[in-house]
Formats: sequence, C-alpha cells, structure tokens
Amino acid sequence: QVQVVESGGGLVQAGGSLRLSCVASGSIFRINHMGWFRQAPGKQRELVAIITSGGGLNYADSVKDRFTISRDNAKNTVYLQMGSLKPEDTAVYYCNAVIMSNGMNTRVYWGQGTQVTVSS
Repeated sequence: QVQVVESGGGLVQAGGSLRLSCVASGSIFRINHMGWFRQAPGKQRELVAIITSGGGLNYADSVKDRFTISRDNAKNTVYLQMGSLKPEDTAVYYCNAVIMSNGMNTRVYWGQGTQVTVSS
C-alpha cells in the first residue's frame, strides 16, 4: 500500500507564512515528481508547484515569487513554504505524487487535502 498525507494547513493573516508537508509511505520503490495543487470553492483544481525527481522546479505564475517547493528524499517528503500569503491563496491544498511501487507499477497518488485560510 502507498499513502500520501498532507499536513500544515491552518489560518493565517495576510502577509504571513505557512509550511505544508506531504509524506509518502508504503511499498515505494521510487518517487518521481511531487507537487502541490489547490482548489478554492467554486473553482477547478489548479497546479501550484511541482518538483521533479531531478530537482526541477515549476510554479504557477500567481505564486512563483512567494512560494517555495522542496523535497527531502530521505524522508519521502515534499514541502511547500508559503510566504506573503494573500486572501486569494485560500483553498484546500492537495499533494500529488507519481510513485513507482516495489512491484514496478507507477501510479498517481493524491493526498486528502489540507485547508489553508488567509484572512485580510
């Protein structure tokens, strides 16, 4: 079994910071890319940031100057450091990971989501 779990969401004032964490566990052979998506009420889920297995970084234009994605391969963990938060960042944030299991089966996994609320 492979599982992906996010944590770190909460309520923060505009201009503040939060760090989200996502841990993958289970029968993992290799983790390829890991990323963060978010979904606000009434809107489609959108890509926030992604980090590849080679360390390549990609950010949505709306967050690239404020958010930082990183990963700790030894801990099977990806982080999203969010700074200069704005009310429009309010959303449920989801972790996404492409993982090859020990059975050499590559699949896409999603976390359950963590709520981020930014007050003005």
